[in-house]
Amino acid sequence: MIPLDSEAPEFVDVMRSALLQISEDSDSWTRHIYPRLIVDVSDEFRFRRESSAPSGFIDWRSGEKLIESARRTLVAGAKFFLSPGRHFVNRNGRFASRYLDQVLMGQTAPGSYIVTAYAPPNAGISLSNSEAAGLLDVDMAHGRDVSKAVVRAVEATAEAVEHYRLSGSLSGFEAGVDRGISYEMTQALLGIAANSDGADITVEWDSTSGPTPLESTHFEFSGADAEPLGKAAVRLAEDKSSRMVTLIGRVHLLAKKQAGSPGVFGVEALTAGSVKKVRVRLADEEDYHEAIRAHEEDLALQVSGKLEKEGNLSWLYNATVIRTLGHVDEYQRRRTRGNDVMAGQMDLFNAESNAKGEGGELPS
Repeated sequence: MIPLDSEAPEFVDVMRSALLQISEDSDSWTRHIYPRLIVDVSDEFRFRRESSAPSGFIDWRSGEKLIESARRTLVAGAKFFLSPGRHFVNRNGRFASRYLDQVLMGQTAPGSYIVTAYAPPNAGISLSNSEAAGLLDVDMAHGRDVSKAVVRAVEATAEAVEHYRLSGSLSGFEAGVDRGISYEMTQALLGIAANSDGADITVEWDSTSGPTPLESTHFEFSGADAEPLGKAAVRLAEDKSSRMVTLIGRVHLLAKKQAGSPGVFGVEALTAGSVKKVRVRLADEEDYHEAIRAHEEDLALQVSGKLEKEGNLSWLYNATVIRTLGHVDEYQRRRTRGNDVMAGQMDLFNAESNAKGEGGELPS
């Protein structure tokens, strides 16, 4: 309790008590009080992931993934603020980048690993891509309105996940596109939930901004949510005007990324099918980083796109990276165990293959 009225008779005693408490708890001062004093008015997004590491720590790769997924969540919601879409690719990307430029990243908190984003509610984000527009007080979006769009999109996606738990249907994702569900948002939340022992997103609205205080918002996810989020990502990335396929394979080739190009890489299929190797041309440059990680760590990669043949080469155009499926050797061991299952039995170790089939290319 910090006294504000210096003229009050009890001011000195209450202030001494407050300062004594702060001096005896330096960790709270360092992690909670001081950062909020030096940061302007801001709405707070906390992305938390359970971690078996010591308090406030996480294994490096999981930490990188959580930060990337937190960024993708904010970007996907900001894109939705301008207009809904199943798969934005680069649409509304510049506006989302301008919103992200206003956001600060805070320190992790004790306990499970937490990434904190501070979004200023009073910031103005230009609705125009023109550099001159930022100098004029016109066509500006209010920072809090964009942050609210992020929350609405996360809420709609979380509700679609809950609908899938109850019904086994992806219809909730399809129906929720107008409310902010998109390929980009499902990908962002997939990165938070996958391989986790529990994760959540909490939003605290700054009470000093706006006439009416807003209630905090909390969304929880688990590792089991990776299945519906992954399936929904494939569904939302579909181009219904062409034949889309999904492949699972090893990244064996990385082409040098050209300026302004999302990137190209080669995939060697790990499952039987008509296509053994395919060149992948991405729709979104965000996915190229995941392909690099899959190549460096020898991870099985699930990718979806429009399959075409050019001479002796097979190409996957307008492609999207759905997710990584663990180390290649471990993935192949899981598939081998699945092949040993007798007719009429269910393979508990390879449920994904049971659901989608064992073909090297999976119709979307």
